[in-house]
Amino acid sequence: MEEGYAKLYQNLLFLSMRKLKMEELARVDIEGFKKQDKLPVIVILDNVRSMHNIGSIFRTSDGFAVEKVCLCGITAQPPHREIEKTALGATHSIEWAYYEHVNDAISELKNTGYTIVAIEQAENSIMLTDHTPLAGKKYALIFGNEVEGVSDDAMLASDVCIEIPQFGTKHSFNIVVSAGIVLWDFFSKLNPILNK
Repeated sequence: MEEGYAKLYQNLLFLSMRKLKMEELARVDIEGFKKQDKLPVIVILDNVRSMHNIGSIFRTSDGFAVEKVCLCGITAQPPHREIEKTALGATHSIEWAYYEHVNDAISELKNTGYTIVAIEQAENSIMLTDHTPLAGKKYALIFGNEVEGVSDDAMLASDVCIEIPQFGTKHSFNIVVSAGIVLWDFFSKLNPILNK
């Protein structure tokens, strides 16, 4: 008898946690996405070498509705099959631009009122948990090369440096994981879409 109740409970629990089908997710189409309010954040990729990482960051940027992705230096540009493997079409929804030098992107963004934020482990960095983005301000977040990190030029041109707290044995997160953590933090603190 108890076994029957346990099985019934499991079935009810499963039904209450049924995975949604694609058509039930109520996602906006590309045209609708381009018209909707965006998180006041631009992502700058500073010499990112892996096209899979680039594609994943496009997809993550789409998920958090960022304004734009700036591809700098050796960072590859769409269209490319290796980027699309992980972007899954996000290169069509997210606005992007290419800059030969990261400082060109930084200068342009500074001139249009963006606060430039390096995501790096550095002296005088602010821990992500201690940083509060301000409503009404615009931010450009720089994510660096998988081995070298954010370039020295970009570090010097940044207004602030944010560091993700870590507690394990490895010295860094993968760039895509870092982008996901930081973008979620900015999204959850600014909530341009959720607070409507």
